[in-house]
Amino acid sequence: MWRWQQKLIRVAVYTDTGTSKDLSAVLKALAAFPELAVETLKVKDIQAGRLSEFALVVFPGGSGGGEGKALGDEGREKVRQFVREGKGYIGICAGAYLASSDYPWSLNLLNAKVLDKQHWARGNGTVEIRLSDDGKTVLKRPESASVRIAYRQGPLLAPAGKPGLPPYKELATYVGEVALKGAPKGVMPGTTAIAAGEFGKGRVLCFSPHPEKTPGLEDFLRHAIAWIQQAP
Repeated sequence: MWRWQQKLIRVAVYTDTGTSKDLSAVLKALAAFPELAVETLKVKDIQAGRLSEFALVVFPGGSGGGEGKALGDEGREKVRQFVREGKGYIGICAGAYLASSDYPWSLNLLNAKVLDKQHWARGNGTVEIRLSDDGKTVLKRPESASVRIAYRQGPLLAPAGKPGLPPYKELATYVGEVALKGAPKGVMPGTTAIAAGEFGKGRVLCFSPHPEKTPGLEDFLRHAIAWIQQAP
């Protein structure tokens, strides 16, 4: 079984333009793990190169476009360089949109596209997801193929087939769906809910839904960090 290192793992959480007004859930979830030293960062900190002080960065919910545009070309390249050199990235909802390879403001860290972009604002709810064998291993749910998780208009991910990026591992797919606000039914089931990939020497793990807002699933973040820390 993988064991945490004795040294604290320094985690940066982006909390500037584009993030949700209420980030208490993700900060509370991370604060529950004594192995972590968590600090919030602004755009100016990232552009100034402060990511180098950390082992990984978390981009939380909000607006992927808002986060990406706020970072600008300079900030986005700083994040890419950070991961390329062996560090980690966790994206939650908006952070998963941001990590994709599908928008002008994307980080292009994950070889993923977003399906049904026209109906990205498809509503909120609780949905069932099914963990793959890789997902059961990474997220430490060996006996639980299906779980219910909070959904807040996260991306419906699918392989992008982008040259130069390795394919991602599908850790979970959507079984249920949220199809409100005019979104068509039948699109969401089967799309990727949780994806993990490599970028350069680093690792990327993205949650379309919100484990930090789902009682009992907050430890998904801890296991995601553990997987990232195992990068060669």
